[in-house]
Amino acid sequence: MTMREIREHLGHATPGVPDPTVQPTRYVVSCLPGDDTDRHLFSIQVEYRGRDRWAVVRHGQCLTADGFWDWEHVPSERTDEWLAAHRFDVDTALRLAREAAPLITVNGFTVSDALRMHAERNTR
Repeated sequence: MTMREIREHLGHATPGVPDPTVQPTRYVVSCLPGDDTDRHLFSIQVEYRGRDRWAVVRHGQCLTADGFWDWEHVPSERTDEWLAAHRFDVDTALRLAREAAPLITVNGFTVSDALRMHAERNTR
């Protein structure tokens, strides 16, 4: 008897209904602690875009391997050249996001400023 048949026999699986699959589709990369109220502002997302390709995204822009941010086009306007410059395997996308995360500036505040403010809030 297979594991699936055992699970069906025990009522833990419905015959004819396949087991669900699980796939990560988004990573959040940030230098700020997870409990910081400003973390979302100083974060970069690495998002799955299909066909084993990932995008490094922040506020509607995608990062290139050269470190430039471009607005993400609507799908019908994404040329093969644009996709080649803005889609990566997961390891490359995570590396690029890690490299870019310390460089984020929000309204003139750097990651270092945000970390200092976090520390000040937590010492009160």
